[in-house]
Amino acid sequence: MSRALLSVLVVMSMAVTVGPARTADKTAESTSKSTPYTPPTIRYEAHIAAGGALPDGGKLINPFAGDKKVIATGEQMFSSMNCDGCHGGGATGFAAPSLADGRWRYGGADDELFQTIYFGRPKGMPAFGGLMSPEDVWTVVTYLKSIPKPEDVPTESWVGK
Repeated sequence: MSRALLSVLVVMSMAVTVGPARTADKTAESTSKSTPYTPPTIRYEAHIAAGGALPDGGKLINPFAGDKKVIATGEQMFSSMNCDGCHGGGATGFAAPSLADGRWRYGGADDELFQTIYFGRPKGMPAFGGLMSPEDVWTVVTYLKSIPKPEDVPTESWVGK
């Protein structure tokens, strides 16, 4: 097994197993059956199941969902971590996509946003998991989920209107 893959698996297992111990008990609900040969997994509802059967997996759950105090802290953290440098003030988009329009390339569920911020994504989104604790990532996720979607998204398709 390559060293890079092993590192990713170790970090993922920490996000699933160690992360919850440091936050609220609700952070992860582990339903995975682990064996020495099974990698740690996170199940996303957006996954497509071959034959209709998803593999066993845990589910990351935002311990701060809807907490107004955490939302305010998340907004400050969004700015202090320079997220607005790419995503613009209020997360409305700038050099990077808008996070306020309700459209997500890698999924907009809380657990998917956590993974995007913590591990990063190809072609531009850096991994902040090395700089931010899981609690801090959940704080930013809580803020992002609180942003009201505009009634008219400027880049939506006008075809059929």
